[in-house]
Amino acid sequence: MTTLPDFRLSRWAPLTALLTTGVLLTACGSGGDDAGSGSSKPKSGGTLTFAVSSDAGCVDPQQSGSNESIYSVRQTVDSLTDQDPETGKIVPWLAKSWDINADATQFTFHLRSGVTFSDGSKLTAQVVKDNFDAVPKLGALGSLPQGYLSSVESTDVVDPLTVKVTFKEPNAQFLQATSTHSLGIESSASVKKSPQQKCSEGAIGSGPFVLKQYVQNQSITLVKRAGYDWGSELWSKKGEAYLDKLVFKVVPEAGVRAGSLQSGQVDAISSVGRANEAALGGGQVSLLRRANPGVVFGLGVNNSRPVLKDAKVRQAILAAVDRKQVADTVFPTGTQPATSVLAHTTPDYTDLSADLAFDAAKAKSLLDEAGWKAGGDGIRAKDGKKLSLTIAWFPNAATNQPALELIQQQLKDVGVDVVLKQGQVSQFATTLQGGDFDLVWSNVTRADPDILRSSFSSKLANFYRLPASSLDTALAGQAATTDAAGRQQLVTEAQKLIVDNAYNIPVVELQTQLAVTKKVHGLAFDSGSRVQLHDTWIG
Repeated sequence: MTTLPDFRLSRWAPLTALLTTGVLLTACGSGGDDAGSGSSKPKSGGTLTFAVSSDAGCVDPQQSGSNESIYSVRQTVDSLTDQDPETGKIVPWLAKSWDINADATQFTFHLRSGVTFSDGSKLTAQVVKDNFDAVPKLGALGSLPQGYLSSVESTDVVDPLTVKVTFKEPNAQFLQATSTHSLGIESSASVKKSPQQKCSEGAIGSGPFVLKQYVQNQSITLVKRAGYDWGSELWSKKGEAYLDKLVFKVVPEAGVRAGSLQSGQVDAISSVGRANEAALGGGQVSLLRRANPGVVFGLGVNNSRPVLKDAKVRQAILAAVDRKQVADTVFPTGTQPATSVLAHTTPDYTDLSADLAFDAAKAKSLLDEAGWKAGGDGIRAKDGKKLSLTIAWFPNAATNQPALELIQQQLKDVGVDVVLKQGQVSQFATTLQGGDFDLVWSNVTRADPDILRSSFSSKLANFYRLPASSLDTALAGQAATTDAAGRQQLVTEAQKLIVDNAYNIPVVELQTQLAVTKKVHGLAFDSGSRVQLHDTWIG
């Protein structure tokens, strides 16, 4: 069995690159797995069939937040920049270079010439402006790009291939944001479509693959873009992709996905479960894994609920969860218990494992202090009302239900009754926006700590209904500072405030684990632990 190592980002000062002019870098290897039998020389042609566990119901990269959908839609759009998954360094892609002013309020991108979209239109500064100007109109599904562009003052066309983005205040996170799929650049015609149209029809991008067919909850088919010649500086192959076609089949059952891989019906599968690891560990299959950066899997807390407004109740839930038991029992081998609200692969992560220690006695004591007394059935009550909470969850990963059933039992052991409420994957964003939940099982992937501001600032979308507090000050401060050490200090402060106040209940780091046949080569993780398939070939 060949295992891709879990890359730990070295201490990275993002503004070292931020405050200098971007320059073209030489290409480096994509980090894919090339072990196995068959041809050792890359060759073009063929179809890669990839089984994923779910479909979020949207094939627009700017609106896709589910890993299982991002695997496919990421291949259709390019970004202004790219991010090295090993170092965190930002490198050129559609922008060949950039300039950033001293206080990080102005970002000027110099675009590559000759780039076209799949509808034949050209990449220009006006197209980038059209994209960024349209982001606020994306609605609930566009919360990620909206967060990245919050406080934008203007996007201006300097000349046909130069675009300047100006913010009202320093915005340290923006350069990294331009490397994400959420700010992937679409043609002006695509931008003019309604968010609903883009979800159902897909985006018109400049990426190495083009959407050919989308059948909701069944499959996504992409074909190679002829003439593609403007890939990321991180990619090893220049020009067009190797593969002719990509087919993503939606196969919800983990065992069926594993069986399909073993029988040769598919070439790669996502969301490999612990129960299937042994069977897949043979000579013809490779397991690839990497921890996702960003906000870990955990319970998002609706802080406006009467019961959950009490910090002691939230802190009791935090202490009652045995993270190691959840990680070791349910998740793939190598999955780590959460040691902060951020995963360890995120720049400026701080180890808060001592504050997240499992302590059932502490949980019971906190609930006692909050006036919740144990009843005859073991469930606590106060003023004649039982302590019952509902966790909303969505079947976009096979581990979700068993993880929550274990957490349900752990909370019951301290006197909290938990009801698990399953929704459709496509309802996730609207559920957050509507606020009809006590707790929600979720994570958000991004290789920049500003994901904390997008998720927990009371000044932005504020899906978790947090009150205005000193957390807002820390989150705004880290986004505005141009000093790397100062930013790290503020990010650490924000992590501590979220954990200390139990505004979120971190549980486990999401580890992306894929299985591929040995005939698949060059399948690489990007900085967000999603896949990049331009360099992938079959032989």
